[in-house]
Amino acid sequence: MSHETVYAIASGKGGVGKTTTTVNLGTVLAQAGERVAIVDTDLGMANLAGFVSLTPDATTLHDVLAGDASIADATYRLADNIVAVPSGTDLDEYAKTSPEGLRDVVDELRSTYDFVFLDVGAGVSHETVLPLGLADSVVVVSTPEPAAVQDSQKTVELTARAGGEIAGLVVTRTHPNSDISYDEIAGQLEIPLLGTVPEDPTSRESVCAGTPLVVYDPQSSASAAYRRLAADLSGIDVPTTSADEDGADQPEADDADESGSEPDPQPTASEREAGHDDVSSAITEAESDN
Repeated sequence: MSHETVYAIASGKGGVGKTTTTVNLGTVLAQAGERVAIVDTDLGMANLAGFVSLTPDATTLHDVLAGDASIADATYRLADNIVAVPSGTDLDEYAKTSPEGLRDVVDELRSTYDFVFLDVGAGVSHETVLPLGLADSVVVVSTPEPAAVQDSQKTVELTARAGGEIAGLVVTRTHPNSDISYDEIAGQLEIPLLGTVPEDPTSRESVCAGTPLVVYDPQSSASAAYRRLAADLSGIDVPTTSADEDGADQPEADDADESGSEPDPQPTASEREAGHDDVSSAITEAESDN
């Protein structure tokens, strides 16, 4: 297993597939039997709240960072082996938060879970930069569009200023017949290319169905890409499907390792069940890119 267990999934521009990438990477590792926590560190524009059907008085990361609740109180179980720590959507509660408390949150989750994914907000702010330095490594997500790549350069620069380390670049919405060189995009950013995620029609369908793509359509090319990426980041061998084998000779990262097993659940007393169908509302609100 990789010694890196806390990953910040970041982008300079919104709508490039950051939250979708976070959810699917976490789901692949959870399917493989790893205990995974996803944390919404976008305190001002919460993306993961829909995952857990929050009631108006539900406990969120806002309460934790305001000193009014423990991290266990704000932890919600999504499915076997995977939990989410959502931020709230109330701006008054947001005003009470102290982003500096994220360090303690990450430390506690690191000691409890095998992998922690920090879904970082886009843009430039203190709360955006902070997670980049708290993670073991930062995964930069971008589409091939010049504006998205340009904003990704800012994320790379911010990570350096925060004292963080870049794992590499994931390019989403790729096309097999495109004349764009994704290696050149990574070279332009001076970071490694971790992989590409092809445009996939079933991705949108998975959102509407309320299920991560790797569960909704494990045979899709995008699911294969997410499995490959999860395996490469974690160093964990995951089972493959025919989709992975069929694409094994392709140069793009839409060939991947697969995890389709259903491990035994490992809930804790502090984790509360959340309906799996609620995933759709979270990704729909957070990502318009699929």
